Amino acid sequence: MLRGLEIKDILIIDHLELEFQPGLNVLTGETGAGKSILLDALGFVLGWRGRADLVRAGAAQGEVTAVFDLAPGHPAHSLLEEAGMQAEDGELILRRINTPEGRKTAWVNGRRAPGDLLRQLSACLVELHGQHDDRGLLNARGHRKLLDSFAKSDKAIEKCSRGWAGRRAAKAALEAAEKAAALLREEEEFLRHAAAEMADLSPEVGEDAALDTARRSMQAGLRVHEEVVRAHVLLQPNGVEQQVLEAQRWLDGAAKEADGLLDAPIEALSRALNALAEAEQGVSASLNIFDHDPLELERTEERLFAIRALARKHEVLPDELAAFGQNLQERLAALERSGDDLATLRAELAQAETSYQTAADGLTALRIKAARRLEKAMAGELAPLKMERAVFTISVVTGPAGPTGQDAVIFLAATNPGAPSGPLDKIASGGELSRFLLALKVCLTGGGDGLTLIFDEIDRGVGGATADAVGRRLSELAATGQVLAVTHSPQVGARGQHHWRVEKHVKNGQTRSQVVPLDAAQRVDEIARMLSGDSVTDAARAAAQTLLAG
Repeated sequence: MLRGLEIKDILIIDHLELEFQPGLNVLTGETGAGKSILLDALGFVLGWRGRADLVRAGAAQGEVTAVFDLAPGHPAHSLLEEAGMQAEDGELILRRINTPEGRKTAWVNGRRAPGDLLRQLSACLVELHGQHDDRGLLNARGHRKLLDSFAKSDKAIEKCSRGWAGRRAAKAALEAAEKAAALLREEEEFLRHAAAEMADLSPEVGEDAALDTARRSMQAGLRVHEEVVRAHVLLQPNGVEQQVLEAQRWLDGAAKEADGLLDAPIEALSRALNALAEAEQGVSASLNIFDHDPLELERTEERLFAIRALARKHEVLPDELAAFGQNLQERLAALERSGDDLATLRAELAQAETSYQTAADGLTALRIKAARRLEKAMAGELAPLKMERAVFTISVVTGPAGPTGQDAVIFLAATNPGAPSGPLDKIASGGELSRFLLALKVCLTGGGDGLTLIFDEIDRGVGGATADAVGRRLSELAATGQVLAVTHSPQVGARGQHHWRVEKHVKNGQTRSQVVPLDAAQRVDEIARMLSGDSVTDAARAAAQTLLAG
């Protein structure tokens, strides 16, 4: 609900503060007094497109502030949360300034905000209706949504949306599978050759390192073995040992006459013989350890080089060959079963399309049924508005399919029997269009949507009983929320629960507009003025009292 509106230095308004109430709020006043300025100012703070020259002449800037009360669950709360804001105690304050150069700055609850956020908020805060309304009921792009609201088709739309999502997912899965199968077919020859080559070699993870280690060990072993063999040859009995034994025998023969001088050398030679024997045994034992089969080295090198060559060929690391081979097998398997998979996916798509079509057809039937009910309701509303000869119809035809169904909806009207139907704003005159819009709003409003409804001279071109019918319907709309009506009709003005008069004054050569809240006595005078003109008579006051009492 719009609780307050403050306007500073906008057109011919110096400073104005208004406090609105629930129910029907009416604004009256003479033509040119400035009633449209109030709507221009409200549209400005809500981010609507409007006139550029809003700043009062001579002022540094113009400023408008609007205060709204938001009930729990109001859709504006979600928009604020998405923008990182919140409405404390359910209060939303929109403020926007404009400079004479056209620079605009906006705040939402004290934080700078883009104009887009204002416009998004305005969609769930205020709904404007008038003869030139292109934001509300005259906008054909919103007719399907309005019909759905009347039909209470949320569950049917949700079912249709699920069907559309399932159809889209099934179609995407099929297209992806077809593309993948086509790619596999293009590389089938490579897959089969590479998989066979990989299967023949069957490399394992870690095998490259193991083969390289074994190769290096065998190469080193062969080099060591050659040296050990040479040492072993020298340590054989016909080598050093034989010479030591002969030296020992000569010394043993001489020792008897050497008075012990040769005992130490003889003992040293004995030790040397023992050491030589021990060395020979160790060398003999090592011959087996370092004895590698050259053929085994050759086989190891061949496999190592084959693994590395295959890795280079497929541009992977040797340890990745096993996984690469597994991937080749999986791709071949996918190729083999692609026919069956595609057949399954086509069947799933067909089922998804059937499910969506069933849901969409059900939604279409619901919309057509609701359209007939709305047409009947409109006929009942148009008759009291003196438009009993007018015909309101709703066209529900096949349109582009989507998550909300396959229907295009447009509201049509014919003002006289036998006349062709057409869009509301193309068929109806100004006064007729106003009444069409009011009747539509009465039929479509369920209450509790949190919107402030604004009707800008929607009673133009009607009077008497018709104007009274307009006033009664505006009062009905206001019973569950808030309605602001700018009117020249005394019948509509008399229905208001809260009444303001817009006045224009000239002082010191400057024109200024102000808005005055009216008490009971002032309302009588204002309604009387609207009935009789500038000269308010007792008869006009009596008539005004009668209207107010009605």
